[in-house]
Parts: sequence; C-alpha cells; structure tokens
Amino acid sequence: MKLGAVIITMGDRPDDLNALIESVARQEGEPVEVVVVGNGAPVRGVPGWVRTVDLPENLGIPGGRNVGIEAFGPNGSDVDVLLFLDDDGLLPRKDTAELIRRAFADDPELGIVSFRIADPETGATQRRHVPRLRASDPMRSSRVTTFLGGASAVRTEVVEQVGPLPGEFFYAHEETDLAWRALDAGWMIDYRADMVLHHPTTAPSRHAVYHRMVARNRVWLARRNLPAPLVPVYVGVWLLLTLLRRPSGPALKAWFGGFREGWTTPCGPRRPMRWRTVWRLTRLGRPPVI
Repeated sequence: MKLGAVIITMGDRPDDLNALIESVARQEGEPVEVVVVGNGAPVRGVPGWVRTVDLPENLGIPGGRNVGIEAFGPNGSDVDVLLFLDDDGLLPRKDTAELIRRAFADDPELGIVSFRIADPETGATQRRHVPRLRASDPMRSSRVTTFLGGASAVRTEVVEQVGPLPGEFFYAHEETDLAWRALDAGWMIDYRADMVLHHPTTAPSRHAVYHRMVARNRVWLARRNLPAPLVPVYVGVWLLLTLLRRPSGPALKAWFGGFREGWTTPCGPRRPMRWRTVWRLTRLGRPPVI
C-alpha cells in the first residue's frame, strides 16, 4: 500500500517543516512520498527528494491540500492513501506509516483515519482534537464522524468517489464536509489514539479570520450537506451554543458577520445526505444537528 504525504506551508516555519519531513523519512516500511505546497509563498530549503509546488496566492487550507492531492496524479491516484500533516507537526513514532497501511488493509470500509494530536512537551491532547462528543478520554480509539485535517490519512479512493475538500471554505469545517460526503458514500472514519502527531497546544482563535470563517462555514456545511428540515436545526443549535459561550463583543460581531455571509453567498453544490446517513451519524454518537 503506497502512501503519500501532503504538507502545506506559508514559509514561516522552515525549521518545523524540515523536522516534520525528517520524521516522515524515518518511517518504517516503504518510503512515504512527500509533496510540500507553498501556499502563497515559495518552498525553499527542503530535501531534494521532496516534491514542491509554489502557489502564487494563498488558497487556504483546503485549496492548498487539494493542489497537493493532484500532485500525486488525478485525485491522488498515484498512491493508495494520502497523509495530511500540519507543517508545525511531527511524527514521533517510526511505525505510524505501518499502522496506517495495516489499518486500511484490514478494513476495506475504512476511508479516513484521524490521528491523536499531542503536545510535545506535556503529552496532553486538547479536547477539541478528539473528533467526537465524548472526548474526555483521548486514549480511546473509536469510529467517529469527522477528522482532524492536519493529522489524518485519507484513502484516495474516497477522493475519487466523493470529490476533494471544499476549496471555497478556505479555513474551518472543510474536514467535516468531506467526512459527511464520505459517510454518505458508505465509508467509515476512525479516530486512532496510537497514531500520534506532536503539535504544540494552541487556540484556534489565534487566526484573525477564525470567528467569521467558523460561522460562515457552519452555515455552508449545513446548506451543502443536510436534508432541508435539518438545516435550520443544525444552524440554530450552533447559534445557541455560540451565545452560551459568551464570546467577546468583537468576536461576536465577526461571528454574526460570517453567519450572514453563510446565508447570502454561494456555498457550492448542494448534495443532501440520505436520511439513512443521518441515522448512521446518530448511531456513531453525533447526529448532524450538533
């Protein structure tokens, strides 16, 4: 089973990037091919065996990853599985690639694997990095309904069947969009605690566009993927949760700006999931209303 790794970078973390590439090169088994996409910045100073793509502008996280997918052939068809890795992450174990190969080989229905993200200093995993509602035990592996974009592996057959990440999202919730389409097509998603990516503990709100993008893309996600009766329920639940979290005035203003944008701008093609998939998500522990 052939693996390829897609890493996107904005050129501002060269030391971290090279440490990540080195950790990929140390993986046991057949070498993992690596493509680094410079998202609006040229890629410099990486090993000669690494393929690079320089984009003249920042296409956002899903857009950059989609370019990386195509660098492995149409829909990534030159490899069997694609790893998506954050450029400031690190694979601390040498057997992660072999664990990935074994997981996909043993389970023909498995389409996506989400790794456990751990702080390199403390070993702690943030609750938001466990992609399920019952997130108190990050050491428990399970079936899940979404995945972590910068610490994951996706079977290229999934991309060929359901399409790439939604490039128009730019940042936030693009993984759930792909996950819902994959689940609707019959694939499964696993969270694996034994597949670890080291990544410093951070707050998502460090990104200037965080609150606007999160709100806009929540609405787009619902409009694109949910049966019509569930769209207002899903969006209403997240509106209530946002208000209960009592964000600051500027954050709330940005959030409502994104919320309005989600309703008034094109969201891409609408392909509502089947009600059978709604029930499947519910049985997996996360009905698509939250």
